[in-house]
Amino acid sequence: MAIRAFRNLLFCAALTLPATAALPQEHVHAAQPQMDFDASFARFEALPDAPEPAAHVVDIATIEPPIETGPAASPIGSGVASYYGKRFHGRRTANGERFDMHAMTAAHRTLPFGTLVEVTNPRNGKVVTVRINDRGPFHGGRVIDVSRAAATELGLIQRGHGTVDLAVLD
Repeated sequence: MAIRAFRNLLFCAALTLPATAALPQEHVHAAQPQMDFDASFARFEALPDAPEPAAHVVDIATIEPPIETGPAASPIGSGVASYYGKRFHGRRTANGERFDMHAMTAAHRTLPFGTLVEVTNPRNGKVVTVRINDRGPFHGGRVIDVSRAAATELGLIQRGHGTVDLAVLD
C-alpha cells in the first residue's frame, strides 16, 4: 500500500514539474539574439538577366482566345403553345420516362425525342430551351405543349397559352 502511494506521489510530481527541469543546464536552449531581418538575406546589386526563351515556346500574349458561341438554332416556325402540369405529373410520357412538371420538357407531334428546342415568347422576349420527351399537343391549332416550369419561365401561366417562336438547336 505504501509503495502504491509513493508511485502516485512521483507520478503527480512528474506531471507538475516543467519538462526542462530534469535536463542539465547545458541542454536548456538559451534565447538566441534576434538577427536583423534585412541582414539575413543576401545582397544583390542588380537582378540577374532573364534567360532567353527556347525556339518552341509560344508567346501567350499573341494568342487570340476562341469566341464561344451558343449552339446554332434552326427556326422551325411559330404557333400557339400551351402547358401541362399537375394532372400529368408522374405519368409516363410517350418516350417512356415519367413526366416532371418541374423539368424543362415539352411535347411535339413530329420532332424526335431528345431534340432540344428553343422556345421564345415574342410578347416579352423570354427564351427557354426544352427537350422533347412526349407527343402532342392534341388540341387544334397548338404546335407545342411545354411543362409548367417552362411555361412559368416564358410567362404563359396566367393565360394558359400564347404565341411562341420555335427553333431546333443543333
